Amino acid sequence: MAAGTLPIKFTELVQVEFTRFNGGIPANTMLATVNVERNSTNGDRFQFMSFQTLESDRYVCARQSTAEGGKGQVVIVDLKNPNEPPIKRPITADSAIMHWNKMVIALRAQSRTVQIFDLSAKQKLKSAVMNEDIVFWKWFSEDSLGMVTDTSVYHWNVFDQTQTAPVKMFDRNANLSGCQIINYRVNDDEKWMVVIGISQQQGRVVGAMQLFSKDRGISQNIEGHAASFGTLTVDGQPAPYKLFTFAVRTPSGGKLHVVEIDPDQQNQRFQKKAVDVYFPAEATNDFPVAMQVSKRYSIIYMITKYGFIHLYDLETGSCIFMNRISSETIFITAPDSESAGIVGVNRKGQVLAVSVDDNTIIPYLLQNPANSALAVKLASKAGLPGADELYRNQFEQLIGSGQLQEAARVAANSPRGFLRTTDTINRFKAAAQSQAPGQLPPILMYFGMLLDKSGLNRYESLELVRPVLAQNRKHLLEKWLKEDKLECSEELGDIVRLHDMNLALSIYLKSNSPSKVVAALAETGQTDKILPYSKQSGYTPDFVGLLQNITRTNPERGAEFATQLANDESGPLVDVSRVVDVFLAQNMVQQATAFLLDALKENRPDQGHLQTRLLEMNLVNAPQVADAILGNEMFSHYDKPRIAQLCENAQLFQRALENSEDPSMIKRIIVKTDKLNGEWLTDYFGRLGLDQAFDYLDEMLKVNIRQNLQAVIQVATKFSDLLGSTRIIELLEKHRTAEGLYYYLGSIVNLSEDSDVHFKYIEAATRMNQITEVERICRDSNFYNPEKVKNFLIEAHLTEQLPLIIVCDRFNFVKDLVNYLYRSQQYKSIEVYVQRVNPSRTPAVIGALLAMDCDETIIKNLLDSVEATSVPMDDLVSEVEAQNRLKILLPFLEKTLAQGNQQQAVYNALAKIYIDSNHDPEKFLKENDLYDTLVVGKYCEKRDPNLAYIAYRKGQNDLELINITNENSMFRAQARYLLERADTEIWSFVLNGNNQSRRSLVDQVTSTAVPESTEPDKVSVAVKAFLDADMPAELIELLEKIILEPSPFSENASLQNLLMLTAAKADKGRLMDYISTLNEFSPDEIASMCIDQGLYEEAFEIYKKVDNHTAATNVLVDHVVSIDRAQDYAERVDLPEVWSKVAKAQLDGLRVTDSIESYIKAQDPTNYNEVIETATHAGKDEDLVQYLKMARKSQREPAVDTALAFSYARLDQLPELEDFLRSTNVADVEACGDKAYEEGYHHAAKIFFTSISNWAKLATTLVHLEDYQAAVECARRANSVNVWKQVNEACVAKKEFRLAQICGLNLIVHAEELADLVKQYERLGYFEELISLLEAGLGLERAHMGMFTELGLALSKYHPDRVMEHLKLFWSRINIPKMIRGCEDAHLWPELIFLYCHYDEFDNAALAMMERAADAWEHHSFKDIIVKVANLEIYYRSLNHYLQEQPLLLTDLLQALTPRIDVNRVVKLFEKSDNIPLIKPFLLNVQSQNKRAVNNAINDLLIEEEDYKTLKDSVENYDNYDAVDLAQRLEKHELVFFRQIAAQIYRKNKRWDKSIALSKQDKLFKDAIETAAISGRPKVVEDLLRYFVDIGSRECYVGMLYSCYDLLPLDVVMEVSWRHGLNDFTMPFMINFMSQQAKTIETLRKDNEERKAREVSQQKEEDNTPILGSRLMLTQGPGNAATSPGFGQMNGITPQPTGFSRAF
Repeated sequence: MAAGTLPIKFTELVQVEFTRFNGGIPANTMLATVNVERNSTNGDRFQFMSFQTLESDRYVCARQSTAEGGKGQVVIVDLKNPNEPPIKRPITADSAIMHWNKMVIALRAQSRTVQIFDLSAKQKLKSAVMNEDIVFWKWFSEDSLGMVTDTSVYHWNVFDQTQTAPVKMFDRNANLSGCQIINYRVNDDEKWMVVIGISQQQGRVVGAMQLFSKDRGISQNIEGHAASFGTLTVDGQPAPYKLFTFAVRTPSGGKLHVVEIDPDQQNQRFQKKAVDVYFPAEATNDFPVAMQVSKRYSIIYMITKYGFIHLYDLETGSCIFMNRISSETIFITAPDSESAGIVGVNRKGQVLAVSVDDNTIIPYLLQNPANSALAVKLASKAGLPGADELYRNQFEQLIGSGQLQEAARVAANSPRGFLRTTDTINRFKAAAQSQAPGQLPPILMYFGMLLDKSGLNRYESLELVRPVLAQNRKHLLEKWLKEDKLECSEELGDIVRLHDMNLALSIYLKSNSPSKVVAALAETGQTDKILPYSKQSGYTPDFVGLLQNITRTNPERGAEFATQLANDESGPLVDVSRVVDVFLAQNMVQQATAFLLDALKENRPDQGHLQTRLLEMNLVNAPQVADAILGNEMFSHYDKPRIAQLCENAQLFQRALENSEDPSMIKRIIVKTDKLNGEWLTDYFGRLGLDQAFDYLDEMLKVNIRQNLQAVIQVATKFSDLLGSTRIIELLEKHRTAEGLYYYLGSIVNLSEDSDVHFKYIEAATRMNQITEVERICRDSNFYNPEKVKNFLIEAHLTEQLPLIIVCDRFNFVKDLVNYLYRSQQYKSIEVYVQRVNPSRTPAVIGALLAMDCDETIIKNLLDSVEATSVPMDDLVSEVEAQNRLKILLPFLEKTLAQGNQQQAVYNALAKIYIDSNHDPEKFLKENDLYDTLVVGKYCEKRDPNLAYIAYRKGQNDLELINITNENSMFRAQARYLLERADTEIWSFVLNGNNQSRRSLVDQVTSTAVPESTEPDKVSVAVKAFLDADMPAELIELLEKIILEPSPFSENASLQNLLMLTAAKADKGRLMDYISTLNEFSPDEIASMCIDQGLYEEAFEIYKKVDNHTAATNVLVDHVVSIDRAQDYAERVDLPEVWSKVAKAQLDGLRVTDSIESYIKAQDPTNYNEVIETATHAGKDEDLVQYLKMARKSQREPAVDTALAFSYARLDQLPELEDFLRSTNVADVEACGDKAYEEGYHHAAKIFFTSISNWAKLATTLVHLEDYQAAVECARRANSVNVWKQVNEACVAKKEFRLAQICGLNLIVHAEELADLVKQYERLGYFEELISLLEAGLGLERAHMGMFTELGLALSKYHPDRVMEHLKLFWSRINIPKMIRGCEDAHLWPELIFLYCHYDEFDNAALAMMERAADAWEHHSFKDIIVKVANLEIYYRSLNHYLQEQPLLLTDLLQALTPRIDVNRVVKLFEKSDNIPLIKPFLLNVQSQNKRAVNNAINDLLIEEEDYKTLKDSVENYDNYDAVDLAQRLEKHELVFFRQIAAQIYRKNKRWDKSIALSKQDKLFKDAIETAAISGRPKVVEDLLRYFVDIGSRECYVGMLYSCYDLLPLDVVMEVSWRHGLNDFTMPFMINFMSQQAKTIETLRKDNEERKAREVSQQKEEDNTPILGSRLMLTQGPGNAATSPGFGQMNGITPQPTGFSRAF
């Protein structure tokens, strides 16, 4: 082993930079500034202040705590996926720890609240609040947290929903008081726990532990710094040891203790171990801080504070290795996921992983002979290489000395099982032969040890199972299989299959033997598992053969299996026809039917023959099944004619009709309606064509009308619309079946709208004497022809006239009816009609009788017999009135009134009779309220207009009344009616300009109606009507009549208002007189109206009359627009409110001074905003000051004080301003300052900003006052970006660069301001000052990437010589893409390449180096860059570049690019430029790839160089070249060595003749003989043999006989030898040939004799064996079936007899 090789693997996973460690933080947490650098090309980096935890080798969890006090967050780094970005979550908590391997995080807040979150599911799992602070916590298992408080220890299973809160396990002991808890450990069965703490005592760190036993409920105090639990398996012990190991550093030294906990009574007692722990002399204060036990290696990993790692053997306590792995303290550790090593984080931030190196640990231990036993044990336990030779030697020694048990143990424990071979098994089996009887065979001892240790391999399992099964101890086999102690194989399954098929099946499954698994599943009846397994394993068995075998043994299983095969989701796995053949071959019609029903459920066209076959087999064997199948309409692609014929034969007439299209067959069957379902038969006709349907219906009526009539009627009824009622009626009439017509038409008449149908039905019902049905149709139907039906019924002379009466009544044939009945002298029927059928037809009946000049007695008697309330009086009166015989009704009407009938028509008739008879009609019209005034009035218009007026007035028939009064000049009556009616719409109608009688009506209204009225409301309606009619003159005339003359309405305010309003609109000259005369009008309303009409003086007079001075002033100001008149009026009345109005008007008129004086007189500050604005714009600051002083007496408004302050500023009254600001005020000082600054009053602005300490604006103001030093001081106080910016610009403009730099330093830390600042300096040409500013900013705490980038860009422009130095120092903090553009612009090519490399832009770096080779190319750098490029084309560009610029370095470049380039393309590239010799070393180096282009190029080059040795090696070792072309070129070469190579090439390509000819040409006879022997062709060999004989080369002749012995026929050799006298040279060949021939004959003779002996023996056995065997066939079982020549072994299944006779 090489010196210095370590037995451990040491890996740094992540770099974490720690700034400090807070001792008050739990030990599994670190306070750090994390700067994680990933081992990836993207160079991701992030920094933050955080607390960090590590629970496993999967996650590092860091809780951010920002310096600015912002919201914290948790950052999770996945150590197993280093290229993934960190996971960040905005979580604020005291501590956060990740689960070992799940995205589950535990959070602790305020030291007591614990919450568990599943980050992947984004949900909270649990939460709890502790009663005391948690000082330490960690995950101690996959599902549980351990939490240590000041007094107790708790466990909490976070995935157990029943455990809602942490469970207390035990109380802390006093020995841990004052200690910082650094760890908590729990053993695997959670029965032992240990809490570990440290404290500072007497200048050293003292460790204290509390070990607690859950079962015993007691604790033990132990001094120690680190501890762990582990388990140890020892050979020869039935159970593993449970161990507790801990380490302590005392003043006297360090110790490692290993003790047993919970001893197992079956084991020998484990001896306690206490070994010294070495600490270097310089590590005086060092002590253990972490400990983990590797389950895989049984090794204790112990880490100390100073970064030393110690490895100890758990069983012996021996120290394996010790070294320092970290110069910093490692505080956090965790075991790795494979339990092979340890992961930790040190103070420097390195996440370290340490584990045993499998390849070096054993050689490392073997360097020390004392560790040989430990090395052998460790190699055996962990299967490590390095000790194989020791094991082999030990095994051979023990076998040789007969120590078989020890040898078996060594072989069983050999590392990686390298001794567990078939050879070892055979040696143990051989050793058993020399063993004494009664002893346990060595092979069984060997197997027993293997079973105790782990399990057996393939060969061992086979050897063990055979004797176990032979002894019928199957339960042992089952136990071993359950414990996974045996390696399953197909051979093992075959052995077990003879004893237990289910057990064999499990073995086949584990050994992945698909064919055997399928056979076993079939044999055990588990057919439902065959297909899933076949798909899972990718195995496709012979499903048909498999189905045959299953069907023979279990038909039901066979059917199920066939269904599975046919319905597979990927498509049928078998041919359905073959499956059916299998079933039918065994007469399994039921199973075949079930299978086909399932297989054909998709009803595809290509399955038609199978559908036919299915139906045929069932129609022959089970017609009822076929009927059910056809009834379900599952199939539609079978042979329907064939099936229809079979259905008819099977008496399935319905199915026959469904499938037949043969008219003769249909007619033959369809007449058998007694054997067909009526409903189905009806539906069947629905599928037929019209002509077919009528043809079949006709046939049915023709063959047996009595039997088939009902069916025909059902069909005709259902499909009446489709067949047509006309044709159906014709069909039924053709067969003269009135009954059929009646029933058919009766079924459709209620739905039909055909008049003929209804008439035919009435006709048929009449013939069938169904009078009730005739009545119903006549009464209910709306579709028959009433005239036609009436005539038919009259002609029918029915005994019962009710149908005729109904028709005539419905369709108003009353006169015809009365005529028919009257002439037929059926008076009783007339009475019946008006009394019972329809009394409302009485008027028509009376009219008809009067028209026929019927006797009045009959009419009066008829009227007396009718109920008066049922008679429509209006119609009756109309009918009688039309005959001019109203008086005939007087008795009837009076009788009706006497009976209490209050119908209006009765009174209307009486009124007409009284009017005609002049029987006091006026009294009747006035006193009676029940007649229709409109009807009666209309009746009276021509007879007496006054009676009409009375009727219309009573009924308020306005239009009729107006018309009658206008026509008869009754205007006075009309005027009185209108005033009384008081309806605005009627007034509007009569006062319309189109009314020619309007003037006459108005005169009557004015002179008569209004003066007579005493109702103000009705008069008001009339006045309003005049107003609405736009009749002002008439209205004024009316109102003056009412108001100015003495009347009840003279003092009416509304009428006075109306008069003034009308006058204002129609006669403005009268308005002023009305104002002075009238006193009851509404002044405000009238004045507003006057203003609207432009009568401002009248409005002023009205307000003045009522002393409304404010309104009067408003009129003067707003309407008269005379400010002077308003001012005079104000001086006259001297009221504040008037002055305020005047002041506002003066202000609006920009008479500012006068306005302010008026406001002061009014003492009105309310309009201060407008006054301030107007006075400010007018520059009346002095007047404004006076106004504002007045306003401040009553108003404390910010606007007032602000305006006053700013007025002082504008008047430059700075002392008054300062006094004002020092006094109490509510001014917006900042706004004043802003305004003063904007208007240039900088001194005043300075006073304003100083008074409120607004340093930002004060600094800006001082800039304008050119006080730069003070401005900088103010900017520093303001600390605002904009302020710094303004002050900086001012200082730069004044070249105050020192002050400008102070400002600039405060600007450049803001990235968004940096660009503008740089542009400002560059625009002004201050380049050095800019560089100085940026360099000064690099040392700032808030220096950012933009500053480094801008400095680099500035240097590239103005100091290019300093750029490279800057880049080397700060490349990681520069915006590289931006800097790249800057370097390109400045033509700084080395710097550009440097940036490309550090930005992982290796493609661009390589291209830039080639394009700017004169300035930037350097070979070694280019080699490093080119191997990292992503674009492969750059490789070939670089080769062209080197070819042109640096040809001598091509080989070096190609060597670097060899793994990455396309060799063929490189060869073509250099062939094209004819520079192949330049790359010869490269070609030789890559020839191992055996590429044709390379081989051809090398061969060409070697031919050119005449290097035949290398060429020979090339063509022999690499065959990918154009062999024929190369051979043709070489055979013409002048050197014999190249021609020899050509012959070898021909031989290699089996061109034997060419190769031999070339060898003969150069007399290379040895090569020719070898070629002939290799060819294996007797003809080639014979030709060459004869050639050597011909040339007389006897040596070559003998050589041919020897080399081509098997290819030379004996007769040829003897012939040549005899003819050419070569017998002496041929004799050795002959002797050898005869010897072999004799041996062959003897062998054949012996084989023949043995065969004959076996045949004789076999014949004897057959003669002595019974013909039928030892048992009958039926009771013989499956054993003999396997030997039957008719049943083959298929897929591992033994065919079983089925009971059916064999067909072959």
